[in-house]
Amino acid sequence: MNNQWQETMLAEVKAGGRISDQHIVDMIRQAVLSQRLPPGTRLPEVALGEIFGVSRSVVRKALTRLASYHVITQQPNQVARVCAPDIDETHEIFAARRLVEGEVVALLAGALEPEQCAVLANHMEAEKAAYAEGDESARIEHSLAIHHYLADHAPNRILGKMLSELILRTSIVIALYKQPSLASCYLVGDHDTLLACLRDGDAEGARRAIDQHLASLEQLLDLRAQENRIDLAAIFGKLGG
Repeated sequence: MNNQWQETMLAEVKAGGRISDQHIVDMIRQAVLSQRLPPGTRLPEVALGEIFGVSRSVVRKALTRLASYHVITQQPNQVARVCAPDIDETHEIFAARRLVEGEVVALLAGALEPEQCAVLANHMEAEKAAYAEGDESARIEHSLAIHHYLADHAPNRILGKMLSELILRTSIVIALYKQPSLASCYLVGDHDTLLACLRDGDAEGARRAIDQHLASLEQLLDLRAQENRIDLAAIFGKLGG
């Protein structure tokens, strides 16, 4: 979760706005995507209620929705946790995303309008700039924006929805297994190659670009469990206070 996101939430609270279950869903999801809330992190209802200044019923509703998105896991009589895929599941998630996103970009090759290609190009330039500046949080956001844009514009809406879910699940996997020195989804030239194929109508080239991008990323991960101690209040702030 970036500072701008948190500042927006604080502004809403100060203006008399109410923290809804949707706010909590968005903030936890964003924290996972930006890798500030690692897999396996405990999410106690009482602690979240105090942080967001809401009742446990509101927190419980948010957690139920997050579980349906595969962001967290919930077991009877246990504290909810951010999902922590094991090694086998990690390989399965990447394999599924290569298949689905490969098909999506193949369908999009030659089908995007110049303005749409320009949007992708702008995200890619912003991603490069963030990488050059060492702003990993911003770089991740722009990288995700590229892939979500592809999902949102997929000619096959079912594949688009599947890809959106797989992007999130892949991000959770990256947060768990990312090497400390690895810029999580920045492999020099991968996105540029993909955009060139999309512009040129090269469906198989676009498919190969995605396959190479995801396969290279998977090979760079350190597939060993990581332990993380997380201060939820430090991440989200006491928004209800």
